[in-house]
Amino acid sequence: MTTLLDFFFDFSSPYGYFAAMRIDELAAKYGREVEWHPILLGVVFKATGAKPLPMVPIKGPYVLHDLERSARFHHIPFTFPAPFPLMTQIAARAMLVIRAEHGAKRATAFAKAVYQAYFIHGIDISALENVLRIVTDQGFHASGISDAVNTPQIKEQLKTEIEAAMRLGVFGAPFIIADGEPFWGFDRFDQLEALLQQNK
Repeated sequence: MTTLLDFFFDFSSPYGYFAAMRIDELAAKYGREVEWHPILLGVVFKATGAKPLPMVPIKGPYVLHDLERSARFHHIPFTFPAPFPLMTQIAARAMLVIRAEHGAKRATAFAKAVYQAYFIHGIDISALENVLRIVTDQGFHASGISDAVNTPQIKEQLKTEIEAAMRLGVFGAPFIIADGEPFWGFDRFDQLEALLQQNK
């Protein structure tokens, strides 16, 4: 049995943001570690025919209400951003570059900072200059990452990671695979914890 939890996320997912703020703490409670995998929901949705939940007719207003309620319940700072949704490939590629050059822990810290920039401060994380500002704030050299995010190699790596996720059955975000068991959504964290408790 692996001790890793595979965590698949998109930086434009509000429930993914909630999960990102809690997943490492939950894993550590049971002696586990988390492997973070950025994906692009736009690519996944083309295969599934889905759309962002706040954009779904009738369901959308409920989701917006639930996001505010969930944030309050879990004591997670949250402001629904505009624009929403937006493209997140630059931030996802930047995370992959940081992971390759500086390791998983620093890449995870960067990912959390990107999420907070969008879902707390409303910063447009689809803009390269805004992502590079976060890069700098995290102590990295922006120029090297600016060059790297648009290379064919890093674009192909992100594409490969998304395809691998979909082969594992990932169809949304957040999506966690623990001990071969899939969990979709922040509202499945209680069931995820029950599995971790059982298998500790």
